[in-house]
Amino acid sequence: MSMTEPSVSRRGPAGRRAAPGFRRTAFALALLAILVCGAGLTLRTAAGHAAGDPAGAVCGVLVLGAAGVVGFRGRHRLRRAFGAAAADARPSPVAAPAPPVDYAALDAAEFEEAVARLCERDGCTDVRVVGGAGDLGADVLATAPDGRRIVVQCKRYGPDHKVGSQDLQRFGGTCFTIHAAQVAAVVTTSDFTGPALEYAARSGILCLDERALAGWDTGSAPPPWRCAGDLTEPCP
Repeated sequence: MSMTEPSVSRRGPAGRRAAPGFRRTAFALALLAILVCGAGLTLRTAAGHAAGDPAGAVCGVLVLGAAGVVGFRGRHRLRRAFGAAAADARPSPVAAPAPPVDYAALDAAEFEEAVARLCERDGCTDVRVVGGAGDLGADVLATAPDGRRIVVQCKRYGPDHKVGSQDLQRFGGTCFTIHAAQVAAVVTTSDFTGPALEYAARSGILCLDERALAGWDTGSAPPPWRCAGDLTEPCP
């Protein structure tokens, strides 16, 4: 099912704000620099007045102690700031792609529904599953993104049961005259016989075997209505 992508408001370069991780890092470095400079200045002052002004030296030591207390209390904040900055710098995890569907494990009705979902996923509209008694060879009807009418027959066969020429002939006798197909396709979990492929090439019917179906599912091959020009072999 297609979903409308929500509108995203993007801020231009002139109005871009500093990232939270950058602000936290800058604050932590500034606080650390203040503590180090303050401690060094206090020690220097205390050393200069120790001989002639014991009271001043004591005050310097007290100031240094107070700075140490402040630094001790602020160390957790520094750790949080650096930790948050490191977390912000880590790349966001990428969701793993969904595993391919095991179409051979589906029953006939589930297989038709799965093919219909592929059509919807790739932009088709008016997608309907019409397979069943009296379907006259059509299992899935849809409208391609470019407006063409798609008629699909789904053959959920085992690996030892190939789609034969008689299957193609029955579908060819109805897909164009009865269903007004502009893109006619047979999709199977198995394979096609040589005579079936020859009939499909002469009649303008697309053939998607197990390999082509897997490519369509994973996106490594185009949907069938985009490879309607090459009918000499199963749609790649």
